[in-house]
Amino acid sequence: MRRLLRAPWELLKRRFGWLVLYELRNKVLLAPTARRLRRIEDAETARLARRLGHRPAARVATVIATHRRPEALRRAVVSALGQTVRDQVVIVVDDGAGLPPELPDDPRLFAVSLARNTGVAGVVRNVGIRLTSSAYVAFLDDDNLWEPDHLESALAALEEPGGPDGVYTALRRVRPDGTDMDVLSVPFDRRDAAHRAFLDTNAFVARRTPALRFSRLRRTPEVLPREDWELIRRYARGHRVAHLPRPTVRYLVNPGSFYTSWTDRGA
Repeated sequence: MRRLLRAPWELLKRRFGWLVLYELRNKVLLAPTARRLRRIEDAETARLARRLGHRPAARVATVIATHRRPEALRRAVVSALGQTVRDQVVIVVDDGAGLPPELPDDPRLFAVSLARNTGVAGVVRNVGIRLTSSAYVAFLDDDNLWEPDHLESALAALEEPGGPDGVYTALRRVRPDGTDMDVLSVPFDRRDAAHRAFLDTNAFVARRTPALRFSRLRRTPEVLPREDWELIRRYARGHRVAHLPRPTVRYLVNPGSFYTSWTDRGA
């Protein structure tokens, strides 16, 4: 009887993908949280824009969301500012905890703090996107690092004649003790992405368009899929996305953070 009852679910999974079905459920159940968080995002963007006085502009804007990881944040910021691509701005957006005082002194670095904690990474990143002006946008979490040529590799592909609108590189996953765990390198296939959560925005660099915004749903650690998957798969609906197999991101598999296991949770 149990097998019979599960048969429709299995058919839907095969047809549409379990991640797509889970996201549809999220949009139904969590829609009220998104409406409230949109109002907060709008208000915080307006407030912080007045504080900055202008929208920091460059060829590429790097958005770093942070919350109570001062040491890790400093390493992430140094990683971003140390890119071989110099024409960039780095905007750190703190989710209401307060910024550490010892960030690097660099005119390309801008740091702001939300007036309250939202607990929603998508909202924090959206504020960073909206506060900047650039042709391209990249994303780095406060506990991860880039290789020095991460942006150079991505922009070279994006700016080729007839090139894609967005690219993501391979991820080198590392354990908390600093040892390598594995390398995640999966060619982009939107249909495959409906069944496997291999997309992560730490490796993603994309052309700025209105579609480049994160979901505002309040996703607790138990809510799947993550906002990274939702953004890239939705962006790919109207934009061409490609994979670069070279690992340029050191991704911390942190038990105390929201990280992607990249395992099939669709059972």
